[in-house]
Amino acid sequence: MSFILAVTSDVFASWLQSNAPLTSKSHNNIPHIIFGNFWTVPRQDCYRGKTSSIYNQSAQEKTREVEMPPSTKSGTLLRSSTGRPSPLGVSQLGDAVNFSLFSKHATSVTLCLSISGRSREFSKMESQMQEIPLNPKENKTGDIWHVCIENLPLSGVLYGYRVDGPEGWHTGHRFDKNLILIDPYAKLIEGRRVFGDNNEKMSRFLGTYDFSSLPFDWGNDYKCPEIPEKDLVIYEMSVRSFTADKSSGLEPSIRGSYLGVIEKIPHLLELGINAVELLPVFEYDEFEFQRHPNPRDHMLNVWGYSTMNFFSPMSRYASTGGGPLAASLEFKKMVKALHSAGIEVILDVVYNHTNEADDEHPYTTSFRGIDNKVYYMVDTNSYVQLLNFSGCGNTFNCNHPMVMELILDSLRYWVTEYHVNGFRFDLASVLCRGPDGTPLNAPLIVKAIAKDPVLSKCKIIAEPWDCGGLYLVGRFPNWDRWAEWNGKYRDDMRRFIKGDGGMKGTFATRISGSSDLYQINARKPYHSINFVIAHDGFTLYDLVAYNSKHNEMNGEGGRDGCNDNYSWNCGFEGETRDPAINALRSRQMKNFHLALMVSQGTPMMLMGDEYAHTRYGNNNSYGHDTAMNHFQWNQLDARKESHFRFFAETIRFHRQHPLLGRDTFLTKADITWHEKNWDNFDSRFLSFSLHEGKYGGGDLYIAFNAHDYFVKSVVPPPPSGKFWYRVVDTNLPSPDDFIVGGVPGVKKIYEMAPYSAVLLHAKP
Repeated sequence: MSFILAVTSDVFASWLQSNAPLTSKSHNNIPHIIFGNFWTVPRQDCYRGKTSSIYNQSAQEKTREVEMPPSTKSGTLLRSSTGRPSPLGVSQLGDAVNFSLFSKHATSVTLCLSISGRSREFSKMESQMQEIPLNPKENKTGDIWHVCIENLPLSGVLYGYRVDGPEGWHTGHRFDKNLILIDPYAKLIEGRRVFGDNNEKMSRFLGTYDFSSLPFDWGNDYKCPEIPEKDLVIYEMSVRSFTADKSSGLEPSIRGSYLGVIEKIPHLLELGINAVELLPVFEYDEFEFQRHPNPRDHMLNVWGYSTMNFFSPMSRYASTGGGPLAASLEFKKMVKALHSAGIEVILDVVYNHTNEADDEHPYTTSFRGIDNKVYYMVDTNSYVQLLNFSGCGNTFNCNHPMVMELILDSLRYWVTEYHVNGFRFDLASVLCRGPDGTPLNAPLIVKAIAKDPVLSKCKIIAEPWDCGGLYLVGRFPNWDRWAEWNGKYRDDMRRFIKGDGGMKGTFATRISGSSDLYQINARKPYHSINFVIAHDGFTLYDLVAYNSKHNEMNGEGGRDGCNDNYSWNCGFEGETRDPAINALRSRQMKNFHLALMVSQGTPMMLMGDEYAHTRYGNNNSYGHDTAMNHFQWNQLDARKESHFRFFAETIRFHRQHPLLGRDTFLTKADITWHEKNWDNFDSRFLSFSLHEGKYGGGDLYIAFNAHDYFVKSVVPPPPSGKFWYRVVDTNLPSPDDFIVGGVPGVKKIYEMAPYSAVLLHAKP
C-alpha cells in the first residue's frame, strides 16, 4: 500500500489539539488513524525556520510525519512541511520536493500523488491517487498554496490538484473538486504515450517531474546559432507530419518524432533554409475532438493549436512511446542537431487560448478548474461568459499579472532549458487586449516580452490579428523588436501574380519591403515576415489548382476555413492531366517562389511546397493525420531535379546575394522602377533594377509578367564593364529555368511569356 498525508478528520483534529509529543525517534509509537484505505499520522509542531514569499510575507514551516504501513516498506518515513510559495510548480529543496500552486479564488486545494508512477491502466489511475489536503492557514501565502514533502522519489511521481471554490454559474468560477488538474507550471506531462492510440483515447493527463537525471550534455563545442534577422529563411513545419509517412523511410519507432526530424536535416540543408518554425510542440491532446459526439469527432488534431500546458514538450513526439522524459531529452537532441547544422529553432506558441474549450463542451484539465476568472477573459454579465477572441471557445487573460508572469516564465524556460531561438505568437492580437477584451495601445505582456533580458536575443514574431477583428498588420505594438507575419504581403502577392487588375503599385510596395507598414521608428525591412503560404490555407500547389476550398472531409459542411483565398486554378478545378494547365501551374508556383525570394524582408515558406504538396483543396486541414498533411518523400524524390531544384537554387541565390538581405529600406539610389503606367488598372507587368551600391554583388534586373500574353520587356543597359546574365526564366523547363551563375547573351528586348518572371544578374 502507498501512503498519503491527510488532516481532514474531526477526530484527527481533536487529537492534534491535545498537543501530544512527537519526535522523529518515536514515530513507531504514534497511534495511527485510518481513513478509508489510507494510513495517516498526526502533525508534528516542529518549526523548521522561515522562508520569504513572493508577497514578502514569512511562512513558518511545520512538519508532519507519515510512516508507510508495514505491509509495504517498513520504516519509510514521509515528512510534510509548510513549503515555499516560490518558485511556482515543483522544485527540489535538498532531498525534498516543494509543490506550489497559484489560485486567488480557491477555498481548498488538495495535492494528489501517485508514487508508483504510470500504470498500464493510466485512465483509471485517478481513483487510486493519494491525496494531501493543504491547510489554508499553514500552506498558503497570499494567493499561493504550497507544501514540501520529504522522502518522495525525485522522479517518476505523478501529481495534480483538486481545487474547490465559490459555486454558482453566475460567479464566473468553474471549480470542480471531483477533477484532478494539471499544474500550470508542470515541466513534464504524463498521459497517452503513443500518438493516436485509440486504446487510451480518454486518457487523463498529469504532471510529473525529474530531479534525478543528469543535465543534458550540449557538448563542449556546442554553439547556439545567432543568425541576424535579415539573413533568416524560415521553413514552417510540423514535427509529426514531417516524418510520419511511411515514405520517409524511417523506422516506425521514430516516424513523426523529434528524432525523425534529426534524420531529415540533410534535406533541410539541401533546400537551403536556416530556420525552422515548428508548429506547436507544447503538450496537447490530439483526441480532443473525439471526447463527445460532434461533426468533427472523426479527426485527430495534428497541428497542435490547443495547448494543455506551456512548459512541457509534446510527449507523443518522443520515439517508441517513450513518454515525457524521453520527449524532453529527444527535443534537446533535435535542437542540438539543428544548431550543429546552422539551423535555428523558432516555436509557434499559442498563448491566446487553451484546450479547455467553452462552457458548452468544456474540457477542464487545468486553468479553468484552478482559477477560471484569472486565467480567462470572463464577462459574468453575459449569457456566454467566456469571451472568445480566439475562435476556440476561450481567450487567455494575457495581461493579468499572474498570467503574464506565467507566459514570461514559460518563454524563458524554453530559451534556457531547450535553447530555442525564438517564438511566433499565434493570434498575437489577443496579447493586446485587456481583461474585458478592450484593445490596449501599450499591452504590458507585449512590452515585457520585448524588454525581457532572457529573451533579448530571441526572434519574436507576431501573427498580428485575432478572431475578434483586431487586425494589427503594420500596427502591432513592437518596441522596435517585434516582427510580424505580413498578411497584406500574402494577399497582395497572390492577387498580382494571378492577374488581378490594379495591383501593380501595391505589388511593388510589398516586394520592396512594405515600407508603408514598417518604415517607422527603428523598425527594419526584416520585421516583415513575408509569406505566400502558411500552414492554414491552401498549399502552394492548391493555390494554383483550386478556385474554392474543398473542406468537406472536416465534417462542418464546408463552413470552416477561409473563403478569401485569392487563388486561381489555371483553368480547371483540381487534378488534371492537361499538359498546358499543369505547365501553367508549375510556372505560377515558380513565380510565387521567386517573388518571395527577391522581396525585401524575411521570407517564410511552408513544408512540402518544395515538391508541390497538395491537400486536394482543403484549406483547413488541422484534423487529418494522413497523407493530406504528411510530407510525401516519394513525391519529393520524383520532383528532385525539377521543382525542388528550382526552389533550392532560388533560396541559395537569396542567401548569397547581398541586395536581397538588406537591413535598411530601399532609397531612390538603390532601386530603379522601369515603369510609367502606375495608374493603369489593366497593367499587369512590372520590372525594376536593384543597384549594388555599397553592398556589392552586382545589379539585378527582375521582371514579372502577369498578363495572359507575351510582353516585350526593354532591358536597361547593364552597369559599365558588366553584362547581363540570365539566371531565372520561370517559363523555361528545368534545368534552364534556373542557371547557376547565369547564361550570357541577353538582348535589349527580352520577350517574356504569359505568367512568367525573369531575373538577370550583372557580371563582368
